[in-house]
Amino acid sequence: MAGTVHNDHTDHTDQTDHAARASHAAHTAAAGPELAPLGIFIGKWINEGHVIGPDGRPGERILTSDVYEWVPGGSFVLHTAYGRIGDAPGGGVEIIGYDASARCFRSHFFSGAGEVSTHTLVLHEGTWTWQGEHTRCTAVFSDDGLVQTAHHEASEDGHRWVPAMEVTLTRCG
Repeated sequence: MAGTVHNDHTDHTDQTDHAARASHAAHTAAAGPELAPLGIFIGKWINEGHVIGPDGRPGERILTSDVYEWVPGGSFVLHTAYGRIGDAPGGGVEIIGYDASARCFRSHFFSGAGEVSTHTLVLHEGTWTWQGEHTRCTAVFSDDGLVQTAHHEASEDGHRWVPAMEVTLTRCG
């Protein structure tokens, strides 16, 4: 049409957002309301950031492609990550589910390096918190759900926590 500006990025984002909302609504109806908050994660993300060095300064660059999706049956979220941390391959697999007896989510992460960690995952006042024995993370989504900002920490003793990574995930599908 004459005089009309066509923005492919905006149209793609609108279509992706609409498809994600429709998928989320269908899943919530089928699987139950306790899993509904996890719907904000569903989609494809580009994860960029850096490791925090022992001196507190930015270290190696992090660049991964992350995908969150409902597993068949809809009772769990499967999160796969592929990419690089500095010059080394990085990534892993996370499975998130709802623990009805504890009334919280549980996350089980299996890294490409063979490490395994289990976290309690809680949503409180817009902040998601993964809390494990030696690792934890807080994440906040932008109002439109297209950006997730995460601050990771590590602890050798489970009491003294130090920054480990700062990353921003941007929804791309």
